[in-house]
Amino acid sequence: MPFCNIKELNIYYEIYGYGDPIVLLHHGFGCTRMWEHIYPQLIQKGYRVLMYDRRGYGKSDRGEDFETFYTSDRFRPESVNELELLLNTLGIHKTHLVGQCEGGVIAVDFTARFPERVLSLVTSSTQCFSKVPMSEFNKLKFPKSFQELEPDLKEKLITWHGPEYAEPFFNQFRRFGGAYGKGVFDLRPVLNQVTCPALVLYPDRSFLFDVEQGVVFYKHLPKGELAVLPKCGHNTYEQQPDEYLRHVLNFLRRHQH
Repeated sequence: MPFCNIKELNIYYEIYGYGDPIVLLHHGFGCTRMWEHIYPQLIQKGYRVLMYDRRGYGKSDRGEDFETFYTSDRFRPESVNELELLLNTLGIHKTHLVGQCEGGVIAVDFTARFPERVLSLVTSSTQCFSKVPMSEFNKLKFPKSFQELEPDLKEKLITWHGPEYAEPFFNQFRRFGGAYGKGVFDLRPVLNQVTCPALVLYPDRSFLFDVEQGVVFYKHLPKGELAVLPKCGHNTYEQQPDEYLRHVLNFLRRHQH
């Protein structure tokens, strides 16, 4: 299994194909395995696909201070640093970014900090702003403990993160927000720094974020585009993979270099 040592932590990654690179950034419960229905078609269309498990997710190392890291203001900038170092190690200078939910936050932050390295950006189901602290928001949206989850979801988390780590990982997310933080979240001040073409994909039936979030997100992007997936829940890549891919590939074709 391929790992990249970044600041003394082993970060798991997979890379396939040839052509323009695309980095797929997983959501706050996810890991590389969530992209299993997406990445093969990107390879078939001539892209080089990089997926990786961010620190503490999937097969990547947590580090001794992971919970402190996860609940601190370090999460977002250090996640950007992690991506930068991974790209440097693999010799990738410019890339397309595709981020799902929390992965979209990391993708936006990376694009704002390194605009010369991003060819285009796609975010899906990524929150734009909150009206209450995210610690309160999570309590409302995730009322069930790990043991109360539906069997299929519980099994998925165990498969992704391991039998010993899945439960404390989920419960930690319920209390704290990772890239979304613990306080009031607002991505709008960063969005005007995203100067590349950017597509906002949003479902109209997310249990987490209202579709109006996608409209606000798109309107704050200098080169923004918006696509709404009808009758679709939060995990767009999973519930409507064909439509998800159609929008992503059409967007990439519109902005070929």
